[in-house]
Amino acid sequence: MINNIKIFCKKYSHAFILLYYLVILAWFRYLEYVVSIPRYTMYSKLDDYIPFISIFVVPYLLWFAYIAVTLVYFCFKSKEDFLLLSFFMFIGMTICLIIYTFFPNGQNLRPEVVGNDIFSRIIKWLYDFDTPTNSAPSMHVLNSIAVHISIARYNGFRNNRIVKAGSFILMVSIILSTVFIKQHSVMDVMYGTLLSIILYFVIYKYNYRLKGLQKLRKSFEETDSML
Repeated sequence: MINNIKIFCKKYSHAFILLYYLVILAWFRYLEYVVSIPRYTMYSKLDDYIPFISIFVVPYLLWFAYIAVTLVYFCFKSKEDFLLLSFFMFIGMTICLIIYTFFPNGQNLRPEVVGNDIFSRIIKWLYDFDTPTNSAPSMHVLNSIAVHISIARYNGFRNNRIVKAGSFILMVSIILSTVFIKQHSVMDVMYGTLLSIILYFVIYKYNYRLKGLQKLRKSFEETDSML
């Protein structure tokens, strides 16, 4: 039994990188607590033309499953893709948190939700739980793009158009949901997309040239050999 656990831990030791989520979560919740009034308000005139559509809370919440399922799948199927996706998201979220810390921002777009349908009730709960601060760049946008890129690039899905198309539709739906339920401004989406584009080139195009990423990847290989 113990030997089987050791073998399992050795084979999937790269999964321990997910512990960094605890740092991300703690940092984010701390900022949610201390930043009650944002210093910078994110707003675009385009926000005034975007309607509030409560049903889009569904893809907004599917974001959590989209990330979790993809990470778990790659953790067992492809260490390389798992680590690249993890680097993409964790570096991106760390950059977002640094921006939130030194440039506290938020939005003032939330309407009064008067409906009593299931979607409206969920949004009311979401508004109570998640303050309209720390919005730019949008982590929802950043991580949705990161996940879809990893799925689209995965060799195992090279000929699976259904999975790639489904992922693309879900990614777009999640991004749209951020503005349709007034969780984010168009500006948040723009900055999240821009950060994703930059990280795409850093992680996927130049990752073998960057010494920092090379050392981090090597550390996981050394961990495997020691276990």
